[in-house]
Amino acid sequence: MATEEASSSSPPLHGNPPPLPSTDIAASASSAIDFLTLCHRLKPTNLDEGAPLLAFAFSLVTLNEIGRARKRQARSGTTKRTGWVQRRVKDPESIADHMYRMGIMALISSDIPGVNRDKCIKMAIVHDIAEAIVGDITPYDGISKSEKLRREQEALDHMCKLLGGGSRAQEISELWMDYENNSSPEAKIVKDLDKVEMILQALEYENEQGKDLDEFFQSTAGT
Repeated sequence: MATEEASSSSPPLHGNPPPLPSTDIAASASSAIDFLTLCHRLKPTNLDEGAPLLAFAFSLVTLNEIGRARKRQARSGTTKRTGWVQRRVKDPESIADHMYRMGIMALISSDIPGVNRDKCIKMAIVHDIAEAIVGDITPYDGISKSEKLRREQEALDHMCKLLGGGSRAQEISELWMDYENNSSPEAKIVKDLDKVEMILQALEYENEQGKDLDEFFQSTAGT
């Protein structure tokens, strides 16, 4: 999960899921790559010109398809959030679902003096984007915080290079690092949204599937 509090409460899940059928893997990768090619054919000649939010959105679509092609996953081509998988939640939200929902929360939230709403929205929809490559790492994976950060930074750098560099790639990288370092008012707001989204999702799963997910609520106490 995105928050360390939620991750730290997740017990290890023994056993690995069965391998994906090779035909499904090939179909998923092929469709992602085809879509990425189409995006580049439609791409403006200069992403710095025109509507900045449109350019930013195109960058995110491109990064999403890069991640999908890299992961070679079947079905939706997205990575499920580890905490829900470990609790055996049926059809759990993906990392992309989580970031999208946080983006909507940032969009509809009340104005806060000194906080840039657009930056919050952008940060919400990129804060876990490196997990498209490295996966949703939790403390139970036996990976240190510094190693997790190194892997995610390397993955993000790779994705931004595939995006072609430039100001949009730099913006995505800076937003991600700002969130990781919790170094701005916007980062603090988005980290709070991360916790709120988690407990709202936990409440939905409790109501819909009869799960006891109180530990996710308790993990946010005092934060």
